[in-house]
Amino acid sequence: MTLEEESRVQLERVQRLSLIAGIAGIVILAIGGFFFPGQLFRSYLIGFLMWLGISLGSLAILMMQYLTGGAWGILIRRTLESAARTLPLLAIMFIPLLFGLRSLYIWTHPGELSGSEALENKRLYLNIPFFLVRAVGYFAIWITLSRLITGWSFEQDRTTDPDRLNWLGARFQRLSGPGLVLYALTILFCSTDWIMSIEPEWRTTILGILVMGGQGLGAFAFAILVTALLSKRKPISAVATPDHFHDLGNLLLSFVMLWAYFAFSQFLIIWSGDLPEESAWYMRRLQNGGEWIARSLIIFQFALPFSLLLSRENKRNPHRLAMVAGLVIFMRLIDLIWMVGSEIDREKFYFHWMDLVAPIGLGGIWLAYFIKQLKERPLLPLRDPAFREAVTHGRE
Repeated sequence: MTLEEESRVQLERVQRLSLIAGIAGIVILAIGGFFFPGQLFRSYLIGFLMWLGISLGSLAILMMQYLTGGAWGILIRRTLESAARTLPLLAIMFIPLLFGLRSLYIWTHPGELSGSEALENKRLYLNIPFFLVRAVGYFAIWITLSRLITGWSFEQDRTTDPDRLNWLGARFQRLSGPGLVLYALTILFCSTDWIMSIEPEWRTTILGILVMGGQGLGAFAFAILVTALLSKRKPISAVATPDHFHDLGNLLLSFVMLWAYFAFSQFLIIWSGDLPEESAWYMRRLQNGGEWIARSLIIFQFALPFSLLLSRENKRNPHRLAMVAGLVIFMRLIDLIWMVGSEIDREKFYFHWMDLVAPIGLGGIWLAYFIKQLKERPLLPLRDPAFREAVTHGRE
């Protein structure tokens, strides 16, 4: 089954609009950077982390699905694979950040570290050459995992040999276990490099886990949104049932609860510890308007999605489920703005309009490339041994 003409036309229309929005966003961001040079790279980092999270979250969910199985994964397989295959583009998008290291990270200014024993002890880790080596290593691991898994999936589409299909299924599982371990380790380190080191005196042991939870939440919401939009036309419409979306809704609810647990755990541990170098991070974000963003995260990234996803009717309705997923994706951006924090004067939380323009610009280009990947393959993995079982899910 190939991509139906109506679906192709729909995707190409969205691809053109995304590319236009992306180019316009980048132009506006560049103009804004001329007037606010100190803000440019901070906003760019927020946009970069937003779309990197969806790509990496998709890769992690893909590996998790190969390990656990289930009909839910068949329906969103191509969306996850296409998002994971955007990692080479994100590696290119990372390059502009290298020109803003001195603007983003205080530890790149050796003079700023003098007099602080805590920062002096981090010199072996926080230095530009080692930072660059680690970044290259992260992307090398992520892109290799993505290429191996999606490459074998391409091969699965082209073969009809049952033995070969079983061999590929075993390869998926053998790679996914170690792959998830590598994913977790790289996220623990890159979240320290790219987020925590913005404020090098701040430390927390749960940030990497919180980032992983956010990436999984954003990626799963994105996969649901794309699948719900495509379910109106063939070939997805011929396969998708309310039971499929019910399963996806249940899993989205699980990701919402998991993120909330990680976020509250970090807050509780830091607040109960009452250490100045740790609690100051929250103090800056809970004043001068930042407290309203914190409240919005509690309401719109946890309480409201949690309440809506408790409803069986909402989970079985693709349109309603897509609306919840869209809300979650938007709140992921707000969460990153709050987490990275546009702290121009490093004394208080500060929101800037470029924090919204950068994700739009980078997201438009990312989405256009994502759709290019999605159009290159059939929307359903017809050769997967579990496909027939997935199709009959909810029809028996």
